[in-house]
Amino acid sequence: AEECGGVAAPGDAAGGQGLAALVGRAREALGEIDVWCANAGVAPTGGADAPAAAWALAWEVNVLAHVRAADLLLPRWLERGSGRFVATVSAAGLLTSLGSAPYAVSKHGALAFAEWLAATYRHRGLRVHAVCPQGVRTDMLSSTGAMGEILLAPTAIEAEEVAGAVLAGLREERFLVLPHPEVAEYYAHRSTDPDRWLGGMNKLQRALEKGGAA
Repeated sequence: AEECGGVAAPGDAAGGQGLAALVGRAREALGEIDVWCANAGVAPTGGADAPAAAWALAWEVNVLAHVRAADLLLPRWLERGSGRFVATVSAAGLLTSLGSAPYAVSKHGALAFAEWLAATYRHRGLRVHAVCPQGVRTDMLSSTGAMGEILLAPTAIEAEEVAGAVLAGLREERFLVLPHPEVAEYYAHRSTDPDRWLGGMNKLQRALEKGGAA
């Protein structure tokens, strides 16, 4: 924070009180918030058998943190007619995430909320951006283990590259920010031929279960 002239404000995004404290601290330091980056995320592994606590945490951090932040920020943004909400959604929100149902489902929720915000408040000055990278070389990628290594690591990019894509997206007023451009093609296949797309994903799943790549 000192290096970039910022203010460090430790907090907890998985709860209303924590988010209120973060928003309050930001307003104390800055006077007002122009851009909110909803970047906190968790990626618990597992499917329908994942513990209830894992599902709850994914929902709290990946979805409700966005909802609660918007609830705190919208009144002032709408009053002055400007504000930006940058949601880190992940390509999982456009596609899916093999090996982690809580992550895939909650990231779809994050995308749905970002879309709703944009559709509801664009004419009142709110700009919303959904950032949807694939693998990014962070601790979260490292924590995904063998599946993340096979699926994401080969095309993973640095966090600085994602930041550059975000800045470009803000300048160009784009809702979808795709640091991995190929995600647009995958998303198009998913929407226009879902059965074929699901077949391809299942083929990849079977290959992963055998310990290889498709």
